[in-house]
Amino acid sequence: MYLKKVDGPRMVRLPDGTTMTRADLPAPDTRRWVASRKAAVVRAVIYGLLPEGEALEIYGLSEDEFNEWKTAVLRHGEAALKATALQKYRQP
Repeated sequence: MYLKKVDGPRMVRLPDGTTMTRADLPAPDTRRWVASRKAAVVRAVIYGLLPEGEALEIYGLSEDEFNEWKTAVLRHGEAALKATALQKYRQP
């Protein structure tokens, strides 16, 4: 088996005891961003699997967009990333 050379860790352990690898991340050409995919990218950055700059580059995200995702996850959890929950979790 051949392992591609990557900078940083190949796997991180999350606080709930599960592990996360780069294989758990969404594909770089993802166009439909559901809450679980957004949360996976945010978790990867928060727990050190992927540097933020690399995540922004791979997925074509702006800093503002990613920071919105991160803030939503940290304040309210993955449910806040659902498009149908915008009114519930975001205040004017």
